[in-house]
Amino acid sequence: MYRFLDETVADHMTRTVKTASRAETMAELQRRFDADDFNTYPVVEDGEVVGIVTKFDFLKIFSMTPARLVPRYDDLMKVSVGEAMTYEFIYVTPVTRLTRVLQLMVEHRIRSVPVIQGERDLVGIISREDVMRALHLCEGR
Repeated sequence: MYRFLDETVADHMTRTVKTASRAETMAELQRRFDADDFNTYPVVEDGEVVGIVTKFDFLKIFSMTPARLVPRYDDLMKVSVGEAMTYEFIYVTPVTRLTRVLQLMVEHRIRSVPVIQGERDLVGIISREDVMRALHLCEGR
């Protein structure tokens, strides 16, 4: 377990990341969620991460409000990712320790975290599965 204390994101992140764009619709996003079985996509524009879109963001557009008691499904499926995405999000860098990632995931109940280097360059994503695998590997050393 002590070895886990020294592990960093760079050693365990997924480097090939599927991303979304602001222009995608909820219908397109739903198809991607189904096909990939992901919970989060970083939203990238001009090579930089501008936000994230999650299954929770998708569901939020269907919530009923006093102004919209009975939303029309077809209309909501045309909403863009840019309208539904989260602009302020938690991210880490490749040198962030996995202990910090674990803490962020538990405190904020998030499943994956974009890995950003420089201003907003996406270099990977770290998921709960990645952290769980690292815990197991460190125990086995």
